[in-house]
Amino acid sequence: MVQDQFLQNNWHVLAHSQDLQPGTVLQKRLLGEDLVLWHNGEKILAWRDFCPHRGAQLSLGWVENDTLVCPYHGLAFNTEGKCVRVPASPDQPPPAKACIQTYHIQECYNLLWVCLGTPQYNIPTYPDWEDSSCRQIFCGPYQFKSSPLRVVENLIDPAHFAFVHKGVFADSSHAEVTHCDLELHPDNLSFKFGVWEVITRSGQPSAPMSFVTTQYHLYHPLIGYFQRRAQDDSLMSLFFMVTPIDEEECVLWFWLLENYLHHIPEPAFVARQDQIISQDITIVESQRPRRLPLDLQAEIHLPSDRYSVAYRKWLKQQGVTFGSI
Repeated sequence: MVQDQFLQNNWHVLAHSQDLQPGTVLQKRLLGEDLVLWHNGEKILAWRDFCPHRGAQLSLGWVENDTLVCPYHGLAFNTEGKCVRVPASPDQPPPAKACIQTYHIQECYNLLWVCLGTPQYNIPTYPDWEDSSCRQIFCGPYQFKSSPLRVVENLIDPAHFAFVHKGVFADSSHAEVTHCDLELHPDNLSFKFGVWEVITRSGQPSAPMSFVTTQYHLYHPLIGYFQRRAQDDSLMSLFFMVTPIDEEECVLWFWLLENYLHHIPEPAFVARQDQIISQDITIVESQRPRRLPLDLQAEIHLPSDRYSVAYRKWLKQQGVTFGSI
């Protein structure tokens, strides 16, 4: 089990709700731990993916009569993780030690969230979720072979837009970043910046560039939110979650809400996000070391790095070590 208590005691997204239907089983991994998610028809459960008998993966098993059945010898475990049936010895009570490690799981924003330790915080609030004027678009999962901390740092770095995403929504001829507020608190990080972006409102293939200001808020090291609201009350916000699979592997998911681009069909909208994230994946996976250096002397920092520098300081204050060096 990972020793990073801060991440262990926090909530992480493992699946979209629709991925776990009643009577089904999912194999997942979180913070270096193999997990099995299953649905008994009434509730969802998250366990260690390990049968205490001979160590087989329970995720290869199946749901039967409100139990999860091990595929190796058919041992059946009830919703409390206790073995209630040993088919080879039906007249003998199962060993008292035949129990599975269970974890906290809950559903929120149509996603399944798991905590491996003792939850210290609630699942963060997405402020715009109940805004009826907005269209809700889900994007992901996107797989990164890199540290989850590297992925978040990329998401909060405005200086890369003009180069990595040139021709999509930014351009290297307008690479300037205007820095605004930056607030570092024990339990969150927030900041605001302005950049030049192509804002498509009417569907023209070549929209002019506009200077836009975006407010970012990190709720914990791997979950964040940004919002862009214009004077005409047009709104776009994004709630992102990075799932730490291993120290050098993670998954990005996000909800995107907007109220002014309804002329773009949802499949086209998602395809655009897929393109943007694929560009990020190429760059982030090229970074060395893969794990994020928390020693500020390990890399060169520029004025435009003020948010990533604050992020690294914040990680160090929180005692986050998973995915860092």
